[in-house]
Amino acid sequence: MTQIRMLPYDDWRPTKETLHRFAQVVGKLRLAESPRRNHWWNVPFHVTGSGITTRPMGRGPIFAVDFDFIDHRLVVATDEGRRASFSLIGLSVADFHREFSRALNEVGADATAVAHATPFDLPDTERPFAEDTEHATYDPAAVSAYWRTLSAVNLILEEFSGRFSGKTSPVHHFWHTFDIAATRFSDVVVPHDASSDSVTREAYSREVVSFGFWFGDESYPAPAFYSYTSPEPAGIAERALPTGAEWLDRGASHLAVYPLEAAIATGDVRRAVLAFFQSAYLAGAELAGWDIARYACDDGVTDPLLSR
Repeated sequence: MTQIRMLPYDDWRPTKETLHRFAQVVGKLRLAESPRRNHWWNVPFHVTGSGITTRPMGRGPIFAVDFDFIDHRLVVATDEGRRASFSLIGLSVADFHREFSRALNEVGADATAVAHATPFDLPDTERPFAEDTEHATYDPAAVSAYWRTLSAVNLILEEFSGRFSGKTSPVHHFWHTFDIAATRFSDVVVPHDASSDSVTREAYSREVVSFGFWFGDESYPAPAFYSYTSPEPAGIAERALPTGAEWLDRGASHLAVYPLEAAIATGDVRRAVLAFFQSAYLAGAELAGWDIARYACDDGVTDPLLSR
């Protein structure tokens, strides 16, 4: 596994803020052009061998959008063999929006969904991407480090997902929050009323324990692994976590957080993170009354002969 190295938040913040908006432009198109799946599983990006992808989508032509973080290009390709691409280096968000729209039109895909798109849950949420000339930093070295970290964390999450045989989301990269995550579900329905927004009602229509990694933001300016249980059972913040991890009080709930720096300090990031995820899972699932033994799975094996 690639050794995960620190990517201090302040060191690449301007690039992260620009790249995050690039991802949201493409993400808005994915939201519009993909068949809906439960819990919004259709919306996030997936990690590839050179970057991240939307996966195929559209109703004619079928197409996919890939961020290539080796050559630092955005590629739009159709099932008919048409391709359009452009360099990510040196672009403002407005430039990216213009070039992306041009590339979609060039291959015959519909760019209508992003024509007037704006950021989701970011400070400039009212400003259309097409007008954002403020965010214009793209450091290829920082982006390469981000992608290599994303790739390594993806494998840890894949391994941890294989230890649960119940309903589990894909490992996916959320463009709205810029994190990578996987979620375990029980079959307990969670009631919601009209006071909850539609995004929340779909995402949390069942009991979940979620696990992931994010690169830091203004509220927590450091890369870290995390986990939360929703709905949160009483007493979860009293459960023990590995050394270096803590429960953060978010007002209505708690977030288990394990800084990347603390995981690196153990000398074995993979082992340390898997232990953190497991402790956070047991904290939430046991208190919520999940059948832990029923869904336990040894390294992705449910074959009754092999699992013996």
